[in-house]
Amino acid sequence: MSLNGQIPNGSAQAPIELTSSQTVIGINFGNSFASIAVLTKEGLAECIANEDGERQIACAISFHGEETYIGNEAKQQLIKNSANTIIGFRNLLGKRFSELPKDRPTSSAPVIQHPDSPDTPAYRVKVLQPAPSPLSPAASALTTKTNTPAASQVATPRSEPIPAERVLTPADVTTLFLRSLLQSAEAFLGKKVDGAVLTVPGWFVPAQLDALQEAAEAAGIRVLQLLEDPGAAAFCAASNTANVTGNSAIGPDRTQLVVDLGASSLALSLLAVRQGLFHHLTPPSHHTELGGDTIDDRLLKFFAKDFTKKTSVPLKVAPATEVLDLRAEARLRLALLHTKRTIAASVGGVGGSAATCAVESLKDGLDYTGTINRLRFDMEAAPIYSGVAARAGELLQRAGLDWIHVDEVIYTGGSACLPGLDAALAVHLREDAFTPFLTGTVSGGGVGDPTTILARGAALQARILAEISGADEQVRQGFGRGSELVDVKATARTIGVLFPEAATREGTEGLHGQWIGGIQTETPVPARRTYILEVDLGEGAEVGERHVGLEVWEVKEGIKIEKVKLPKEDEDDAQDEDEEEEEEEIEVKEKVIKKESYLGALSLVAKEGRKEGNRWRTSIEIRFLIDSNGKLESIFLIV
Repeated sequence: MSLNGQIPNGSAQAPIELTSSQTVIGINFGNSFASIAVLTKEGLAECIANEDGERQIACAISFHGEETYIGNEAKQQLIKNSANTIIGFRNLLGKRFSELPKDRPTSSAPVIQHPDSPDTPAYRVKVLQPAPSPLSPAASALTTKTNTPAASQVATPRSEPIPAERVLTPADVTTLFLRSLLQSAEAFLGKKVDGAVLTVPGWFVPAQLDALQEAAEAAGIRVLQLLEDPGAAAFCAASNTANVTGNSAIGPDRTQLVVDLGASSLALSLLAVRQGLFHHLTPPSHHTELGGDTIDDRLLKFFAKDFTKKTSVPLKVAPATEVLDLRAEARLRLALLHTKRTIAASVGGVGGSAATCAVESLKDGLDYTGTINRLRFDMEAAPIYSGVAARAGELLQRAGLDWIHVDEVIYTGGSACLPGLDAALAVHLREDAFTPFLTGTVSGGGVGDPTTILARGAALQARILAEISGADEQVRQGFGRGSELVDVKATARTIGVLFPEAATREGTEGLHGQWIGGIQTETPVPARRTYILEVDLGEGAEVGERHVGLEVWEVKEGIKIEKVKLPKEDEDDAQDEDEEEEEEEIEVKEKVIKKESYLGALSLVAKEGRKEGNRWRTSIEIRFLIDSNGKLESIFLIV
């Protein structure tokens, strides 16, 4: 499926027409946190802070008396007002109450069956309504004539508001939250926002997409497009490739692994990037058993044990039965957010860097301050890291690929900022594979920052939609849900040229020549590629009538695995000579290609060239044209 923002199996919907002068934004609406990105005068996308100075805005709404809190202030209410605090509402959009698991956590307002709408999830919260205003004399006289009891002429004092209950569906809560994001963006820009691109998980079904779109429109947002998370991440990374040191070595054709480790789940996507076009190599996977909350659960036990050791006061977590322990757990869980962010900032350190976890009045009025270094943190999170690597390996296996085929890893989600995760995946990756940690762009709001990459990708996509507003109708329809352009065809084999007389390069054994890939496998079709190559014409005083010849082949890529014995230790460190030790072997993988189909040959006379030493060289231009069925339509050779 394509990743230009189209969602397969969705209801048909035309994109909204804009003009390039209108103001657009990008919104990453996650299940735990959200962020807003705007476009700068330089054309870059940057995340902004809301009125409270938050760039990562907690997806939480809390009702306390007559007040409504949204964002991180609402999340703080989980300690003493959890029954009226709503979190995790995004994933409930478009779902039926009967579809929800029965063992959902109850750390916030519980999900109930809507009293009026069948099979609809809802939240019931307690609020305080302002006292009613007194009736006017005319209204009071009217109620007297109709034998209706008249209201008091004196308003109920403001100090005595009326207790009431509100029943809110996930769509209602989403509308309230998205409206606050829109207001924050307009307050920052100082003008009205004309449209926005919202990111959505790749596993959202059409009913969830429809529910999100309706909630956003009810919040006053003109939804330009619902863009898949992997597409937003890949687009943002590709847009900043030229600004990342060394990242240009990846090349325009590569395979990307997108790791989205959020608070509540893990989502993995494997993308083929071909000259700026992206598409899935296999359906993405979604795992609810792994996430940042799973890491928090292990850290809770670590710090609860440390608190008990220091104070001799038992602290029960996961599961807890006492009310005080539940509040203490909520305090500790909120403090862990700062701890994880400190660890995420220690990209360069391993064991020396440490993070604190400080909570005032954690239990029985006792304050707590604990520390954990990077090494201990990674030990606690190691099962989650290993689980992510295992799920990624399964995804690659379903696509018929291996870790050696991964050229680049992109991280999204707050928990993907942890350097230990990258270290765990680096064990399986090639040494020349690129990650934001390798390029140094993952922290400090860099272009590879997992917490902002989705919102920035959505903002960049919104800019494109504004720029193509005057384009052909078919082009604009290609960005709408249900477009026929969503289903793309791609090449099944790599097509390229072979110079038979050239020296054999590493990884091309059996080809008897030098191989130059032209159209890579999984390239969306139709396609056209142009390459300029330097060719060695051999020795001689003049160029004369030397020929440039090549063969055109369709090849199959594979993996060559060899077992290599590790070097022995020095004699001083070795054991007694009488003890025989088995030499340890490791597997070394190498990408290889094999001839599949012969497509033809070309030969031209090189009448021009330049001399380098005793050898002559010339430049040639090769053009490949692939039809809509993935077959080689024509190839041009220009000398």
